[in-house]
Amino acid sequence: MPFKLVAWALPALLLATPHPASALSAEKVERAGAGRLVVTWTDNDPVDVYVADGPDAGIDKARLVSSKDRDGRYEAAAGADRPFFLLKDGGDGSVVRTAERLVPLEQGSNFRDLGGYPAAGGKHVRWGRIYRSGGTPMLTDADLKEIQSLGLTDMVDLRSSEERVLAPSRISGVSYHAVGYSMMSIMGDAGDPTSSRNSLGKVYERLPTLLQPQLRELFEALLQGDGPLAYNCSAGQDRTGFASALVLTALGTPRDVIYADYLLSTTYRRPEWEMPKISPAVAQENPTAAFFAPAFVTEITCARRSRSAGRRSAKPAASSSSMVTTMVVLSSPTACASAVCVYWALIAVDSTQ
Repeated sequence: MPFKLVAWALPALLLATPHPASALSAEKVERAGAGRLVVTWTDNDPVDVYVADGPDAGIDKARLVSSKDRDGRYEAAAGADRPFFLLKDGGDGSVVRTAERLVPLEQGSNFRDLGGYPAAGGKHVRWGRIYRSGGTPMLTDADLKEIQSLGLTDMVDLRSSEERVLAPSRISGVSYHAVGYSMMSIMGDAGDPTSSRNSLGKVYERLPTLLQPQLRELFEALLQGDGPLAYNCSAGQDRTGFASALVLTALGTPRDVIYADYLLSTTYRRPEWEMPKISPAVAQENPTAAFFAPAFVTEITCARRSRSAGRRSAKPAASSSSMVTTMVVLSSPTACASAVCVYWALIAVDSTQ
């Protein structure tokens, strides 16, 4: 399907010409202690800060909360609703939208928004449309209320049949997509706690083949475009990171940004909330349960955090061998140059940014 023909078929809003490149950059929202959000950015010109209640609200529907701000910082109380900030450059009048990437959950792990990343044609991925996550078996009632506020219509579970039995998701009321497979078919030797950690890299070599049915479900749900979608594995890191790299590559996101998003799992994971407690007896009888037993999870997590800490100042090319393997896979035309990927690249892009 020709790119121009696909673009012609889209709604007018998604065809709008992107704003010219702005001097405003490095915008982000982070949580500073309990109940506080800090918005930061870089700009030589003064900036007006607006807050909106939804990811698609225009500046005409937003509230001005700080005028002609020159210090590149605005702090606000974190309320019950998830705020979206619009930063208006005082020089060229361009507007950049940003939000807290991590969805704050009491007992969730690695549940975050893929919005705001640069995409093809000078556009940005829309906030509040695509979420990636770890397992959700331990969510509190407050967490479920928070997730309900996101308006999810679809959830694609990338986990194995065994994982979904051990740790069923607490999220309900959405279209649930899952395709069964054995955890051991992906893990191989890496599923053995006594095996070399180098065998984890081989997991990624198997993902393009073994996750084909799940990736098909994911992209079909994205194409359907019924509403916000979330996809997950247990950690929200490896299989989910692989899927995220495919999605972002299809959207035209730069390679270094994809690397950076992948490495955020080191910060945002909370392994204690990804799987219910596994007794030694169950772990002894169930290989998948043994893989997720606390001692093994702690060993892998500590090793990854140690390696990541040593690479944070390195160039993207120095990232983990697992991510390098993912990017090699993405170089394949059959993996990321299909008409499906091109079509979704446009309908998911935020052209108001």
